[in-house]
Amino acid sequence: MNSFPVTSIRVVLDHPDFFVIDKPHGISVQNELDAQGILPVMCAQQAVDKLWLVHRLDKVTSGLLILAKNAQAASTLGKLFEARAIEKYYLALGSPKPKKKQGTVSGAMKKIRDGKWAFSQGGTGIATSQFFSKSVSAGIRLFLLKPLTGKTHQLRVMLKSLGSPILGDALYKGIEQDRTYLHAYCLRFEYQGQLIQLTCPPFSGELFTNEDCQVAMREYSEPWLISWPKTKPTAASR
Repeated sequence: MNSFPVTSIRVVLDHPDFFVIDKPHGISVQNELDAQGILPVMCAQQAVDKLWLVHRLDKVTSGLLILAKNAQAASTLGKLFEARAIEKYYLALGSPKPKKKQGTVSGAMKKIRDGKWAFSQGGTGIATSQFFSKSVSAGIRLFLLKPLTGKTHQLRVMLKSLGSPILGDALYKGIEQDRTYLHAYCLRFEYQGQLIQLTCPPFSGELFTNEDCQVAMREYSEPWLISWPKTKPTAASR
């Protein structure tokens, strides 16, 4: 089994009850046949026997991921996710120009083939996301995404449905790039009376790190302060 370099896992917050890490793109949260996942790597890096996964990121997605240090914290955090009490914000780069530049997208999700999902009238789970976007360069837009549910691939499917698939997302026909340009950017929630508010800009990817994109990202530096559309509460998954 090939080991991911443990020095690559950056700890953004070391709380007594949990870690928040900056997950690199290209590593799964759990073991695969030929590679270790985040959990065993972080256990080795922190010299602990066990950590608890309370939510997930796709293998291709980088950014903020919470790992609980004990079962009680895992239960508490899990309930916060289920109650939609944890705000999540993502950054993505897509191309070409989307059908609309901002708004809310909601639809039933259905697994179709080859690991893909799609919006479908025959779907069973409703996925709802909100977004803003701005032009970064000719044909490329930076998206600030706020998922209100936690369905598999929902942000990737949403941008595909808008006609602007995520750059580098081969599964959804995104233009080939050096990585899939989707990053878990911000988490905001209250834990035991303490406000946890974390922002983690992407540090990998030629397009994420170029000057034009960096300038555009600064306008989204505090996404919780943006006037997002009001929505009715719906059940959420992790």
